[in-house]
Amino acid sequence: MFKAILVNKDDQGYRAQLSQIDEADLPEGEVKVKVLYSTLNYKDGLAITGKGPVVRSFPMVPGIDFAGKVLESKSLDFKVGDMVLLNGWGVGEGHWGGLAQMASVKADWLIPLPAGFTAKQALVIGTAGYTAMLCVMALQKHGLKPSDGEVLVTGAAGGVGSFAIILLSKLGFTVVASTGRMAEAEYLKKLGAAEVIDRATLSAPGKPLAKERWAAVVDSVGSHTLANACAQTKSDGAVAACGLAQGMDFPSTVAPFILRGVTLYGVNSVTVPRAKRIAAYEQLAKLVDLKILDEISQEISLEESIQYAAELMAGNVRGRLIVDVNK
Repeated sequence: MFKAILVNKDDQGYRAQLSQIDEADLPEGEVKVKVLYSTLNYKDGLAITGKGPVVRSFPMVPGIDFAGKVLESKSLDFKVGDMVLLNGWGVGEGHWGGLAQMASVKADWLIPLPAGFTAKQALVIGTAGYTAMLCVMALQKHGLKPSDGEVLVTGAAGGVGSFAIILLSKLGFTVVASTGRMAEAEYLKKLGAAEVIDRATLSAPGKPLAKERWAAVVDSVGSHTLANACAQTKSDGAVAACGLAQGMDFPSTVAPFILRGVTLYGVNSVTVPRAKRIAAYEQLAKLVDLKILDEISQEISLEESIQYAAELMAGNVRGRLIVDVNK
């Protein structure tokens, strides 16, 4: 038996609870892992609270990422005792995920625990930091240089936003952080933001084109915020979009793209091939000062993840929530 958060939807309604599960009930997988740490991400908040239709089958163990030790393996890529990491691949949505003491997954979904990181450090970075790195890699591919001007980061106090600020500032960019929690301004500046602006300046319906300001944007919010960010991006600038905290809609026009040559990069972190994942973590190892990880994270227990999911959805969580599943 092992402990897990289990989400059910039946005649009793939608609910998430801490449960004892028989190891025999684990889904099929090539690699069985003793989970050490998981995290609480936006998708996990949706899954646990039921505020978004992310869970595709029931019962479901949420948790879109985890780090742990291999217990059994049918794959030549991993052996018993190997430390491994998983981000994405639909775990916690269509396949049992990491908010549990044990997981069974496909070998292709795993990568070796990146060199230079402990299991906990890798999970403080987790899907949020890895996604932020993919966004920065998209902007690097575009050819963006610090001399090109300011870079806007939306949803700045969240996990992706926090890491985007850390990474961009480390690379020498001038970062402007947009947040709905102006009380977090000092925290965001400590991460590397040069300026902090209220998200209200971006979140309402705006003009198809606005005054050019941003050389580039990392957006985890979507909806009007993304539309306004594109409308304010400089000619030949780039926007990396990876989230939908405000909404899935994109109420924009083609004006920024055909009149200013703005490029919109969609960043998918879920089904990225192993080689690109490893490359992203190699860059993270070079750019992230491990001392900052304690500053941007809070450790909670498996049982506490249910109450913190509600706090996350209410916008009351700063940075990263790390779940010690054995606590």
